[in-house]
Amino acid sequence: MSLVTTHVLDASAGRPAAGVPVRLEARGDGWSLVAAGRTDDDGRIRDLGPDRLEAGVYRLVFDTESYLGADCFFPEITVCFRITDPQAHHHVPILLSPFAYSTYRGS
Repeated sequence: MSLVTTHVLDASAGRPAAGVPVRLEARGDGWSLVAAGRTDDDGRIRDLGPDRLEAGVYRLVFDTESYLGADCFFPEITVCFRITDPQAHHHVPILLSPFAYSTYRGS
């Protein structure tokens, strides 16, 4: 399993959000791509990037427009977070609806 994983749930439809493109990026001199993936049928990405990352600031960028459509209010969701323990698992789930989203550090 990779160090960073995610799970996207579609709260308005009551099901996982399958097929959402997600990028993992690292902050340095600007942002650089670490990994990219797409949520599976269960709305999860279990293999997003390496199993170890250096301590630092990272972000997940969710292309919600490709899932919700061109008229969606949030075409992209960016969740920026800090890794302080390069060996600890970091799970970042998204609860998505057409006009709102929420996130937290999962387990």
